[in-house]
Amino acid sequence: MLPNRPEYYPDIDILFTGGDNAGVMEIRPTPKYERLLRGLPATVAWLAIAAMPCLAQQEIDRPPINYSSTEPTDAIARLQHDLDSGKVELHWDDKHGWLPSLMKLLDVPKSSQTLVFSKTSLQFTRITPQRPRALYYNDDIYLGVVQYGDLVEISAVDPLLGAVFYSLEQKDTDSPRIKRDQGQCLACHNGHRTQDVPGYLVRSVYPGKDGNPVFSLGSTTSDQTTDFRQRYGGWYVTGKHGLLRHRGNMIAKEKSIKAVDLDVGANLVDLDSIVSTRPYLSPHSDLVALMVLDHQTQMHNFITKACYEARQAAHYDATWNEILERPNDFQADVSKRRIERAGEDLLKYLLFSGEFNLTSQIEGSSAFAEQFQSRGPHDTQGRSLRQLDLETRLFKYPCSYLIYSESFDALPEAVHRHVVDRLGEVLSGEDVSPEFSHLTAKDRTAIREILAETKPKLFLRHSR
Repeated sequence: MLPNRPEYYPDIDILFTGGDNAGVMEIRPTPKYERLLRGLPATVAWLAIAAMPCLAQQEIDRPPINYSSTEPTDAIARLQHDLDSGKVELHWDDKHGWLPSLMKLLDVPKSSQTLVFSKTSLQFTRITPQRPRALYYNDDIYLGVVQYGDLVEISAVDPLLGAVFYSLEQKDTDSPRIKRDQGQCLACHNGHRTQDVPGYLVRSVYPGKDGNPVFSLGSTTSDQTTDFRQRYGGWYVTGKHGLLRHRGNMIAKEKSIKAVDLDVGANLVDLDSIVSTRPYLSPHSDLVALMVLDHQTQMHNFITKACYEARQAAHYDATWNEILERPNDFQADVSKRRIERAGEDLLKYLLFSGEFNLTSQIEGSSAFAEQFQSRGPHDTQGRSLRQLDLETRLFKYPCSYLIYSESFDALPEAVHRHVVDRLGEVLSGEDVSPEFSHLTAKDRTAIREILAETKPKLFLRHSR
């Protein structure tokens, strides 16, 4: 479950209707916000709902974030610069368009492929259970394509901005150009499911036969803490998971959860009996790739959230210090609490606090697990934070590999210091609070030793 946090604005559900109104976007309040609206006049209530995406956009476009007006420095921005200068070229593929060349230039592995058939993304009119959307990713890049789609959907993690969204038209041309999204993607990718920052989410729904979510049955934003039975609704899943069950590989034929049989889609090692995978780069929608995606998407969001909170706290202090003629380095108590709260949330997720306990062994169906683990870095004993467990938990050493990311390193000094200092307290055994009781003494020692060799400057940055 995602941690409790202050809500700066109400939230909505967005769905795409089928039937005679196919392709129409419908905006609904979440159940919590709907209860709050019941006491308001209908006109006022629905104006509040309709304004929600605009308010979210305005929040991040103000100083100090300035999301839309800030030039990104992420991997996609760098790639476009290299394309413009002629340093690299994209090559058109008659079957898959620009996708294979993009994946090669960005080092995105084919084994990361997952297939989602619920209509919960940009090119929803092209997505059906027979034509799922394919998603590919590495540590900081996400690529999405649909059959007969007009675009390659692209996102990269920017160290200051968080998730930045782009698209590349699937059209053979001598000068392909990657374009930054103008806010459309943020309707779904900037809200409570993404920690109220531009970010990512793995959505689990009960899909109808046309791929439209049956929201009356509920939906879940999956992360490493989510009960397995609530994951992967609207996704195809290949791999073995014993007695564990998930929502993947199935259609909600009736509008009743009791009618959903999770055994139908369990332990499928291929999708031949459900859907043709011939149009895709891989026949797999690997379970391990999905589980890593569960972790990684929200890990990115927690890092971005901590970055935003620290930057906003510093901006608040600078503004009021000038007004009240206080010293420039004065930090208000409210700013300290804001940074500490964001830092603690990040630390707990980094160390897999509250992770769902696996009760059956997990096996993927592709080469994803092997390739993912090989990326390292490894210490002199061959250990790595990418090593998978897949018996009782996701990783053998429960500390996120995104601690090596550019975004983590770029965290503002105040929140980076808090997270690293607290990490040291937990790994040394000084902090034995319940949130970290899942970490044995052996776990803490191993993580500390791995980090000492593979990221030796981590604890030295603030020692001066």
